[in-house]
This record gives sequence, structure tokens and C-alpha cells, in this order.
Amino acid sequence: MASIELRDVRKSYGAADVIKGIDLNVAHGEFCVFVGPSGCGKSTLLRMISGLEDITGGEVVIGGDVVNSIPAADRGLAMVFQSYALYPHMTVRQNLSFGLENINTPKSEIATKIDEVSKMLQIDMLLDRRPKDLSGGQRQRVAIGRAVVREPRVFLFDEPLSNLDAELRVDMRGEIAALHRRLGNTMIYVTHDQVEAMTMADKIAVLRLGELEQFGAPLELYNRPENIFVAGFIGSPKINFVAGRVAEDDRTVLEVATGERMVLPSGGFAQRPGQAVTLGVRPVDLQPVQGGTLTMQVRSVEQLGGESYIYGHLTDATPITLHSPGQTQVNMEETIQIGPINDQLHLFDTETGRTLRMD
Repeated sequence: MASIELRDVRKSYGAADVIKGIDLNVAHGEFCVFVGPSGCGKSTLLRMISGLEDITGGEVVIGGDVVNSIPAADRGLAMVFQSYALYPHMTVRQNLSFGLENINTPKSEIATKIDEVSKMLQIDMLLDRRPKDLSGGQRQRVAIGRAVVREPRVFLFDEPLSNLDAELRVDMRGEIAALHRRLGNTMIYVTHDQVEAMTMADKIAVLRLGELEQFGAPLELYNRPENIFVAGFIGSPKINFVAGRVAEDDRTVLEVATGERMVLPSGGFAQRPGQAVTLGVRPVDLQPVQGGTLTMQVRSVEQLGGESYIYGHLTDATPITLHSPGQTQVNMEETIQIGPINDQLHLFDTETGRTLRMD
């Protein structure tokens, strides 16, 4: 079993704490994505799991064994880097076989593995080429193939698609997800792209400033974010935030900073009268409506044919985005009334940033 457990894992560089005590459990066979903004510590955490980076405190446990003192080469892991890290003077076949030759794998076994993996990744026609003769997507397949032939317990991916163009990234996301389904190995994948996280992961770990903000299934994080940061980071386009205060005379009424009032779902939140709160509502859950509760001044409209995006702001300059299925009749510079079309609202304590949802 190749489960991975982090127990109060910490990393410091002198007085700078970059990983601040993370506890995390990735079950055997799960596809876990570490996601967060640049500098949040996700790549450092991955390198600590791999053994390429020493840990300052805590324990890294792989398959039930504490591996803090075990060298990277002996942990049974394989890592795929952003830069591909292929040997330029070697052919694809030689790049794939190099690691196996170093551990004295029989030549017949190496040939069989290379044949199987190259066909699975559709690079069997490229085996005699060198990296300079390959496209970016082909190089990434070779880098993945080099990891697969080693038959590791765990695959580690460090932003492997960031050097590819947008269309190829979508294709490679599907290929990596399909590879996970075929092999069934535990995989940990680092990215700053929350769309990659949402579409590929069984579990997502959202990191910020070296701390774990939330860990769970993609839709759990989308539907039930534990704080403002997670709500704002997960979901595309980004969630709308509106500042307000709970009415003194009615805790189910939100008084928005513009002076307008909105009725909150009864019993859904643990707010108190007079409390400063931040309302979160996703663009898909907010639409132009007759007699809406908020006034929006439209700045621009994107008509994409099958869907539309409306951008603007409230009367206090709070930015607002609406998603509309199909084509919209809303025009630029128009003033419209908007409101939520369902109860999919999020309410946060403005001071702490924590959700006020009642579980």
C-alpha cells in the first residue's frame, strides 16, 4: 500500500518558516493535487515528500513507514518535473531505459517495459529521436514514460504542464488522468492552476503561506469552502464578494455596503445581528432579475455563443461578474438589477475570514 501521511511537517530556512506544520493523509490510489498561489510552499512540500528536500520537523510516512532519513532514490517514488529533465544527447529509448539500466534490470525486461509504456503513451514511433526533435507535448510524454517504466509506488508531478500551450494542456490533463485510472498508483500533482486541480483530482489540498487551508474533494471545496481564501481560489470565473452587515433587527437580512438589503436563507448561517460579514456568490448563481436586490453598472459583455459573461460593479465600485447560459440581451454601460437565483450563497465573518455556514 502506498498511502502518504504528513505529520506536523515543517520546513524552515533560517528564521523563515515556509512550511508551518502540515497534517495530511493521501490514501492509496488517490490522485491528490496541491494547489495555491506562487510562494505558498506546494513545490517545497512535494520535494520534502520525494526526499529532495530535508524536513525541519515532523514526519513523512509512505506506506506506513517513516521515511525522513531514507534517501530519495530508495523511497520508491518517481518525479516528473516542469522542465522535462530529459538527457539531450540520448534518444527517447535511451532516456526511458537509463534508470532501469542503473539498477541492473535485464535487457529483455527493459525492452518489454519500454515497448508497453511507449505504446500506452503513444510515443512508440519516437523511440529513435532525440529530445530536440520532439514537440513540448511529446517531451512531456517521454518524461512521464521514464517515470512509468520504473513502476514506482507513488508518482509526483511538479507543474508538468506549465510549459505547454493552452490546447495541449487540456489534452495532457486528460492523458494524465487516464494514466492514473489505468495504473491505479497514488499520485500527487502540484499546480497553481485551479482548473487543473478541479478536473483531475480526487482530493485537493489548498495551500497558502505554508499552511493547509482546506483538504477535500473538488466539489466539497467548491460547494463548502471553509474560508474566504478557498472560496476565492477555487472556481472559475472567480466568486463575487460583497461586503455587508447583518441587520440589527433581523439576522436573516444582509445590509450591503451600497445600502441595499438582501434576504439570506433562513437557518443556513450562524450569523449574529450587527455582525460585519462578506457575502460570496458565484457568477453562475447571480443573474439579472426584475426587482433584483442589487444594482449593477455593466462595464463589458463577452458573448461566447453558448454562454455569456457580464462584467461590472455595484454602486460602491465592488466588482461583479455574472455568467449567463446562452446569449444575453444585456448591453455595455447598462444599469441592471441583479440577484441570486438560488440559495447557493456563502457567508463569511469579515474579521476572521471563516465561513458562517451551519453544518
